[in-house]
Amino acid sequence: MTDEIRQQRTAKALEQRAHDLLLGHSFAQRQIGYIHTLDINYGEAMKQRTLLEVEVAAQKIRKLSSTSHHKYRAQASQQLHQVIDTAMNKQLADIDTVLHETIGIEDNVPAILDILAVKSASVGRLEPLVKDLTWLGRELVAFVNLPYYRAQRNKHTSVKVDNPSLALRYIGLDNLQFVVPTFAVRHWMPHSTEPFPLLKRRLRDNSMACAIAAQELAKLNGINEVHAFTLGMLLDVGKIALIRLYLRTFERVWQRKVTLAREDQHKDLHTALLELKPDPLFLSTLLNQHALKVTATVIDKMAFRYLPFNAVLSQLINGVSKGDSLLPLAMLMQKARCYSQCVTLSEHQLVESDEKSLWFDYVGLSKQELEQLEKTNLQHFHIKID
Repeated sequence: MTDEIRQQRTAKALEQRAHDLLLGHSFAQRQIGYIHTLDINYGEAMKQRTLLEVEVAAQKIRKLSSTSHHKYRAQASQQLHQVIDTAMNKQLADIDTVLHETIGIEDNVPAILDILAVKSASVGRLEPLVKDLTWLGRELVAFVNLPYYRAQRNKHTSVKVDNPSLALRYIGLDNLQFVVPTFAVRHWMPHSTEPFPLLKRRLRDNSMACAIAAQELAKLNGINEVHAFTLGMLLDVGKIALIRLYLRTFERVWQRKVTLAREDQHKDLHTALLELKPDPLFLSTLLNQHALKVTATVIDKMAFRYLPFNAVLSQLINGVSKGDSLLPLAMLMQKARCYSQCVTLSEHQLVESDEKSLWFDYVGLSKQELEQLEKTNLQHFHIKID
């Protein structure tokens, strides 16, 4: 096996593991054995886990030592997820609904991000757009009144900022370039992620870590920091959409099947369905295989005029043709994703040092880049308010 193949296989396995961790530490631990047992064929291409194959494989494993009731429940889960899979594919085909209703992206948000990306940006151009977004105005006012930032600007006055227009001016354009994407992505996060209670927090932390890592790498490589940070924040918008869709679709389909089983007096099926919950294996595989594609579709629909993200996402999904090279921002995003995910896996003791080295080599992280990232706090950005 060549070094490149070994690096590629390790990268794929760790990316899947990072998605598993989003849904729970114990789940990720269990999946390490499952992935290595089923997916790594020495000397052969790694088998791709498809959603329904994952569900079938998981149910087969459970069936080996289960009672007839457990077998019936496994079959009910498989049938339920077939319906969910079909329903989700249909919903994902309507990207306008995904954008505006599933995620909740208002048209003013891409417009604001576009304005912040150009040198001709001004607070005056932002004010009417922010005024129509009550949640963003509220977040900006709360942010500028935080004790840490209030202390910075209270050298000469103790005025409390009480309106978005004043908050915009205190924060300033240079800071808004990083504050607004952060607040936007946090606003789009699912309100509830039960039965995965830590999913929302981990997703939020991952977005922040990727964005800050991208910004640091941009500084080192002479790449636009605003572009890098903004795309780092937006990179998980596909995960937000898929998580929202899956949990919502599961609940709707499950409720319908439970009602039908009760009405038809299928007691065994009704009992089995009542025991079912959203499946972490199905959702993890869904995120690993489709999240980046959904992100690309959503960002394309956001129709940015000045943020050059479409070509970058195309390369991240499809790679490059022979003889071509990755765009600088695409290469940077690969590194930022890799490093931020590795940090999270390391915190939970779910990655070995040799695995990290193989992944870092695969994406081309240099010694200088690693040293800089190791010194960086990936959960908090500090800005200065005059």
